Amino acid sequence: MSEEQIKNLEAEFEARIARDEKIEPKDWMPEKYRKTHIRQISQHAHSEIVGMLPEGNWITRAPSLRRKVALLAKVQDEAGHGLYLYSACETLGISRDELYEQLHSGKAKYSSIFNYPTVTWADMGAIGWLVDGAAIINQVPLCNTSFGPYARAMVRVCKEESFHQRQGYEIMLKLCQGTSEQKELAQDALNRWWWPSLMMFGPTDAESTHTEQSMKWKLKRKTNDELRQQFIDQTVPQAEILGLTIPDPDLKWNEDRKSYDFGEINWDEFWQVVKGYGPMNKERMKARVGAWESGEWVRDAAMAHAEKKATSLKKEVS
Repeated sequence: MSEEQIKNLEAEFEARIARDEKIEPKDWMPEKYRKTHIRQISQHAHSEIVGMLPEGNWITRAPSLRRKVALLAKVQDEAGHGLYLYSACETLGISRDELYEQLHSGKAKYSSIFNYPTVTWADMGAIGWLVDGAAIINQVPLCNTSFGPYARAMVRVCKEESFHQRQGYEIMLKLCQGTSEQKELAQDALNRWWWPSLMMFGPTDAESTHTEQSMKWKLKRKTNDELRQQFIDQTVPQAEILGLTIPDPDLKWNEDRKSYDFGEINWDEFWQVVKGYGPMNKERMKARVGAWESGEWVRDAAMAHAEKKATSLKKEVS
């Protein structure tokens, strides 16, 4: 393909993005666009799969059968989200095995939030309320992202995340309406998950290496800082209803901006966790790799069964 042909294709591609047309897997796209989407969609998929671990740890210890069933359903949803997203990512020409290898080797990243421990039942409430609440704010704009398979997958993901957020808030509400010890558990969980939840939106716009290009290609519709501010403005009133205190002494309402001012995030902690030095990084990867290795016989059996069935069908046809 000549240089002029490539320039013409790039011009048409950019025009389609400007018209808000969806880019489909068989359409021509710049290689950088393809790689950017592989990075973001795979990171999202990995986050859903690794995100099952902190909550899966509490299924057997949930305080009632109703809570066990609800938490089990939530973890099952997260597994489904991961599968939708891996499938969307595969349409960009990368194999599922390669995606898993990138995760297990540490080459690919996942959300830093899942490298924190879940030490009490109240953490299940805080994760649903805060973490899934932040995820919704991050992900709703992705329903209109420029890559068709990703946008369509996100419609269902966001609907289910909304259920997860309400489930978490209900747990926090019940704890806050209970004994003083239960409310203290809820406050403690909020204290520990507030700042990591703000970090979920990524580095500041000034420090983000991907935001500008992602905004240009309409992979993202809002910047990291805009999404973070939206989360704070929506969540603070919810905490007030619960009767809980946001662990930020600098948090205050700014009447001029009609928004909340907030304190400085510990970005040193953020980058340490991203680089693999968080409280649970090693444990999460050990669990993930262990599950992959111990499940090898299941995958082999499924493939053998599929091959046997295909051979049987060929014999019937012939």
